[in-house]
Amino acid sequence: MAREIERKFLLADWSWRDEVERSERLVQGYLNEEGGASVRVRHNGRQAFLNIKSRTLGISRDEFEYEIPMADAERMLDHLTCGPVIDKTRHFVRRDGLLWEIDEFHGANDGLVVAEVELEHEDQVFERPEWLGEEVSHDPRYYNVSLVKKPYSQW
Repeated sequence: MAREIERKFLLADWSWRDEVERSERLVQGYLNEEGGASVRVRHNGRQAFLNIKSRTLGISRDEFEYEIPMADAERMLDHLTCGPVIDKTRHFVRRDGLLWEIDEFHGANDGLVVAEVELEHEDQVFERPEWLGEEVSHDPRYYNVSLVKKPYSQW
């Protein structure tokens, strides 16, 4: 079984921008509203994925991801999503052997920037970059599935 162990943080400042190795625009939407898992479709303009994640909040969740044809993803985003899509730019930063994914949201979530890091185990110790702010791993408002229902602009 696939397991995602991920911690989320707000950013203390913009100095992380100097370390970005690449960025990509992501568009994603959710295909269900209820149940024990969220089902998401996402694409970056070149590749598309169907993602199934347990709805358990916290830093450790079951996660499965499968590549799908781009045309299928676009059709799902246009016709099957529950609520609006999420539009964001993901910036990739490598620091101390870890890959940080920093999501800069657009549209109704404009102004929200969240850093995520995937870990090998829940109690893994890592050096916190100076640009990290408050940890929000256990705050459901910062989960993408929640941002569809109540965007950052409505907080």
